[in-house]
Amino acid sequence: MFQQLPVILLIILLGAAFIVPLLGRKREWLAFILTAAVLFALFLGAIVLLFVVRYHGPFTYQLGNWPPPWGIELLVDYLAVYVLMILGTIAFLVMAYGARDLQHEIGTNVRHWYYSLYLLLLFAMSGMALTNDLFNLFVFMEISAIASCGIISIKEERRCAEAALKYLILSTLGSGCFLLAVAMLYMVTGNLNLQYVAGGLPAALSLYPYNILIALSLIIVGLGVKAALFPLHVWLPDAHSAAPTPSSAVLSALVIKIYAVAMVKIFAVFPAELFAVVPVLEIVLILSALAAVAGSVFAMLQDDIKKMLACSSIAQIGFVFMGIGFFEGQALIGGLLHIFNHAVIKAMLFLAAGLIIYATGIRRISEFRGLGMRLPLTMSAFVVGALAMVGIPGTSGFVSKWYLALGALESGKPFYIVVILLSSLLNGVYYFPIVITAFFGSEPQPSTERRDLPLSMLVPVLLLAAATIFFGFYPRPLVELLQQVLASQGLR
Repeated sequence: MFQQLPVILLIILLGAAFIVPLLGRKREWLAFILTAAVLFALFLGAIVLLFVVRYHGPFTYQLGNWPPPWGIELLVDYLAVYVLMILGTIAFLVMAYGARDLQHEIGTNVRHWYYSLYLLLLFAMSGMALTNDLFNLFVFMEISAIASCGIISIKEERRCAEAALKYLILSTLGSGCFLLAVAMLYMVTGNLNLQYVAGGLPAALSLYPYNILIALSLIIVGLGVKAALFPLHVWLPDAHSAAPTPSSAVLSALVIKIYAVAMVKIFAVFPAELFAVVPVLEIVLILSALAAVAGSVFAMLQDDIKKMLACSSIAQIGFVFMGIGFFEGQALIGGLLHIFNHAVIKAMLFLAAGLIIYATGIRRISEFRGLGMRLPLTMSAFVVGALAMVGIPGTSGFVSKWYLALGALESGKPFYIVVILLSSLLNGVYYFPIVITAFFGSEPQPSTERRDLPLSMLVPVLLLAAATIFFGFYPRPLVELLQQVLASQGLR
């Protein structure tokens, strides 16, 4: 029965995405309950799959009983269940928050369509985590891009439409690059299944080296655009800041990370000798270092809280790709760990910012004075997130940066420790003034809106803050899981 669970989860997500709009036309609350139930089922399914993989090992599911290389195959390994757990946890908490926030941000007549797009997005990202086929990875990427545009533009404001259009155009270019890369790999190996591609690449490398190098370059550019890796990030600040708060949280916490996961899966397919003679990983390292610094500089220049958090994500995705650039040992563990840590922290920060906007109508950081007294729990959670973004010990953000630093020493590249420290210092430059202004500023800024914060919106933020502190002191379960991820991917 457990072997059927991966495809059952995908069917439930996709089926619910079609059922929700029908329910929502008559009973909007039923549409929300179904959405929340399906997301909770995804979380529970990921937990079950984790125990199955831990005690019985990774396994595959062949759709229609067609074996590869002809059929489509799902691979359930440690990386897949790690990603599914992140998707299920964050998506459920964000949707719990959105039960009230979406009533404030989008109209009743489109709310059930938002739930449908949200489930479709989770279906696509779950498929990307599970698929073992390059072309189906591309298909899931396209579904993810369309659903992402939908949850950005659904707010029916001009800036949301502009941000969604910009994202759509650049995402399409990224998809085109990735599809060309898939075609070139198929041309030289005759396969799309990742295991079969891995088996065919060593021989193809001696016959068609330029084809493979071009394909690898296209993969980096295509996935880099979708993951907002500097300097391919230009769509991100507008898209994340203009979207409804639940969309901002999911886009920053989950969507841009899933493409980093896809890059790990694909890089593991290429022969190690290719990376030894071609500086592909060095290029990724350089781009990640630029992202870590440039994203922090961009964030320093913002006065809109959501745009500042969006620019901060550019820097944080740089840390994820830094781990991928080292592609071994402690650094890769740090990069993969930062996928989880940043998902928790940035989701919490975006939701906290949404609480501030919901309660006061204030978006400008310069108007935050005195908010710590008016919204003590919200701003306390924001402080925890700010400390984690800087990398203060005792928070989960410190742990992933620590592993990245250890990996840099392990690889003989201490320069990247300087990059980590510099980016963390810049994070402090724009996060700490917000905290100081909120708690030690003068009288609160007068605002036109005053709403009481619903418990359903506040609890997810507090749970994410608690997780940030818990995994800051006790990261061992995640680190052990990631060690299994490296082993299952054939990495050190």
